[in-house]
Amino acid sequence: MTDPVSPNSDSHDSPSPENTDTHTEAARRSSLARGLSSTAVLGAGDLAETPIHYGASLREQRVLEEKDGLVDLAHLRVLRLSGPDRLTWLNSITTQKIDTLAPGVSTETLVLDPNGRIEGWLRLVDDGEALWAISDLHTDETLDFLRKMVFMMRVEIEDLSDDYQCFGAITSLPEALPVTRTWSDPWPHIGAGSASYAQIDIGQEVAATNHPGLETPFVIGIVKRSDLQGLSAKNFDMVGFDAWEALRIAAWRPGRNEIDHKALVGELDLLRTAVHLAKGCYRGQEAVARVHNLGQPPRRLTFVHLDGSGHIAPDPGTEAFAEVRGSERSVGTLTSVTVHWELGPIGLAVVKRNLAPEAQLSFEIGDSERVIGAQETIVVPMREHERVLPERNKDVDARSQNR
Repeated sequence: MTDPVSPNSDSHDSPSPENTDTHTEAARRSSLARGLSSTAVLGAGDLAETPIHYGASLREQRVLEEKDGLVDLAHLRVLRLSGPDRLTWLNSITTQKIDTLAPGVSTETLVLDPNGRIEGWLRLVDDGEALWAISDLHTDETLDFLRKMVFMMRVEIEDLSDDYQCFGAITSLPEALPVTRTWSDPWPHIGAGSASYAQIDIGQEVAATNHPGLETPFVIGIVKRSDLQGLSAKNFDMVGFDAWEALRIAAWRPGRNEIDHKALVGELDLLRTAVHLAKGCYRGQEAVARVHNLGQPPRRLTFVHLDGSGHIAPDPGTEAFAEVRGSERSVGTLTSVTVHWELGPIGLAVVKRNLAPEAQLSFEIGDSERVIGAQETIVVPMREHERVLPERNKDVDARSQNR
């Protein structure tokens, strides 16, 4: 396949998250010297200092997927939580069970509002002395919330984004990279106490063997900026952020693009890695439990195969339309879009739960053009609930006296 992106183009075939949500955080420049800067195309917003691609986005995806590529993720924020109460304290206010997190084990957790909507998202790994957290969703607001919730707990919260930065890879990071801590993405494995909302996993307690996320085990390395002195992009097989996003989309992995002001964990299949359903209370827990045990999420994440015959693609944030009851209606939003090196034009969309999985989607481009998309179900439209009702005690139930 010919790569449609020229080295001098300002466009790129994977969306920058700022296109679908408002991110006001400042861009952070990488501390890795850019020996390849002549071919790097940078992003916008908080990705303004991040290489989106180096002139050959499709080739870069292949390099990354074959476990050789390194992605500069300088826009990710690095936090460190220390103190003897750090695990039990964070366990009590976020969605994941963290109080028993062993050193070196990676997980992720969410900050929810009282109605169960996602407000913050932290990727976590503990080293036995401190809990390292990576964030790229409303980080300032998340920090403000965490600091307000410390009270008398023995916890210290530091934002180390000016001293540390992140790099991404598949399976493992290069040995030449001086990594301080490594976060290994738990996706798409179903954690203990968690649950899958994916159609592909129905009837199974573990991720289906054909879940596409199993093909791309993402890892993120936290590196001290001062340790990067003397290194440059020429020392590694650098690939752009577009390649990282393309593999994320192909893996059905939700990212910050999929989070809007009303996003719920069940809509995005995030319970499998970020939520423990049997731990103690936290803000938003009642809403999560109510949907999980009694209801259905109002929306669902779906994978979209886009028609690439016109060589045009809709932007992330484009409204999705489908025929519903005989007329064309708005049914959701295309949240992420890319051109994958094997699959072609693909994307993720958040649509109404009751939209038929076989319904064809359409996305308007400009005033007259339209791109068609076919759904591949990720989150199941209707979950079956396992209700176990207690048996009636005939010794105390008055209804049994005359029977």
